[in-house]
Amino acid sequence: MLTTRLRLSINVLREVLDFMVAEQLAEVAWRGDTDIDVQYQLTSAGRQRTAAWLERCPYTGPAPVPLETYRTLVQRQSALLQTVAAEDVAAEFADDCQPASVRELVGAALHAHRSLLLHGPSGSGKTTLARRLGRLLQGTVGVPYAILMGDEIVQVFDSAIHQPPTVQAEARAMGERRSSDSRWVLCCRPVLHMGAELALDMLGLRHDPFSGSYQAPPQMKAAGGLFIVDDLGRQRVPAGELLNRFAQPLDTGAEHLSLQGGRKFAVPFDVTMIFVTNLEPQALLDPSSLRRLGYKVHVGPIGESAYCTLFRLQCRALGIAPDEGALAYLIKELHRDSGEPLLASFPRDILSRIADFAAFTGKPPMVSVATVDQAWSSMFAITGVQYAAAAETTLFERIA
Repeated sequence: MLTTRLRLSINVLREVLDFMVAEQLAEVAWRGDTDIDVQYQLTSAGRQRTAAWLERCPYTGPAPVPLETYRTLVQRQSALLQTVAAEDVAAEFADDCQPASVRELVGAALHAHRSLLLHGPSGSGKTTLARRLGRLLQGTVGVPYAILMGDEIVQVFDSAIHQPPTVQAEARAMGERRSSDSRWVLCCRPVLHMGAELALDMLGLRHDPFSGSYQAPPQMKAAGGLFIVDDLGRQRVPAGELLNRFAQPLDTGAEHLSLQGGRKFAVPFDVTMIFVTNLEPQALLDPSSLRRLGYKVHVGPIGESAYCTLFRLQCRALGIAPDEGALAYLIKELHRDSGEPLLASFPRDILSRIADFAAFTGKPPMVSVATVDQAWSSMFAITGVQYAAAAETTLFERIA
């Protein structure tokens, strides 16, 4: 039905159809016993008008909302209205291995809605930390299927980004709403993650010749939530240029997007930016670019106690019994002798390899000095170091 496809109420559609009948663009083909049981068809003039419009814009999805309405609602449900308390951060990261100093800094950045740069060695848990910050976002947002910019349609809703809320959150949100407009979708606050694939041209409106409409850029789809730019410095565009693109929108809360013809429209920039890199910030960005970033937080190796706790937690998550002797060997022999820091990614990487080897041999996974040693060697392509003592032992014997 048209009401379902266009996401318009029957009353709105009736006004449009009455107008089309009056203009001799449509006519009643069949009428039932009720006012809503009516079938319409286009007249010859209506078909000509439709063909002309479809040639210009073949979009046939949900009806767009006016840009001004979009601006108003984004302001009403702004991320700036969200507060993040210390107890919220403590509860979310109760099982996390990062030190309290890191949690306090990222919590303060999120509370203040300041941009955040997480930097440190690869495997230190920066990306995981950034994603978990998204869980601190409370409430829901309304996301339009599409908006109208001038005479052009811009699609905003993206099912890969905009996730449905929990039943409780949806019921609470519906109780606060005075009216229902099905051109909007109720969603969790979005958390959008992009990495090295991000390019400058992705941050503008992108025209789709097949639908005749535009796709909203990622920062617009993430409105009211988080936009995580991972692997900063690995994109095709220099990191400084990328940050310059966001500088004014971060300062003013608005940006100007251009249609193909050059016409520009102001849209809200209501998103908390999180940048993640394993490169040295001073080598990646000049001092002025670094100053534009609200918080710079180093995420590095963790302490031995936190590492052991994380190892045991990962054992539990993977259903593998921990072995304290093997854990001590991992830290005191493998890490210490090789100089490899205690990074948050190591426990899961090691245990997942132990599970791989066990599945290959058809045996239950088991943590031991031998299996830890084998997993370690597979991570670092070690030949003839810790593995040498067991060179004459077969794979099957070593993990038995």
